[in-house]
Amino acid sequence: MYVYLIRHAVAHKRDRERWPDDSRRPLTPGGEEEFVGAARGLARIVPEVDVLLSSPYERAWRTAEILAEQTGWPAPEKLPALEPDVPPEKVVIALQTYQGNQSIALTGHRPCLHELAVYLLTGDAGGADLKIKKGGVACIEFDDTPKAGAGKLRWLFTPKVLRNLTIS
Repeated sequence: MYVYLIRHAVAHKRDRERWPDDSRRPLTPGGEEEFVGAARGLARIVPEVDVLLSSPYERAWRTAEILAEQTGWPAPEKLPALEPDVPPEKVVIALQTYQGNQSIALTGHRPCLHELAVYLLTGDAGGADLKIKKGGVACIEFDDTPKAGAGKLRWLFTPKVLRNLTIS
């Protein structure tokens, strides 16, 4: 199974006056535009996934919508376990529902996504330092279902690398 960890695209800076509820903070227009190109590049190397799951936070959800629009992947499904401060163990438990799929894409945030990647690779959320840039993607492969320490990092691309994949 392949798990694609996608960090949300560039969002507006935190502003309690504009977005008292940080979950409502959106992507910037430039963040959306740049991620459209990254999503198109991602579609060249990952033409399909079985499931697209996303944090319900606005910025992650919109990133997932752009993925579905630009790649032809399925419409996103909300997965609250992908919210920013959820421990990786809870994400892995939530993923058991999707056992039997060959590929799952997850759209989320820092620190959850970074900790999840490290947890899947090492078995310890603090076991290494791995960063996914905003709009970037990590591909982790499993022989079976996602488990702590059982993953193999196949690649980690920045959004710039993904956008460059569309240049012929």
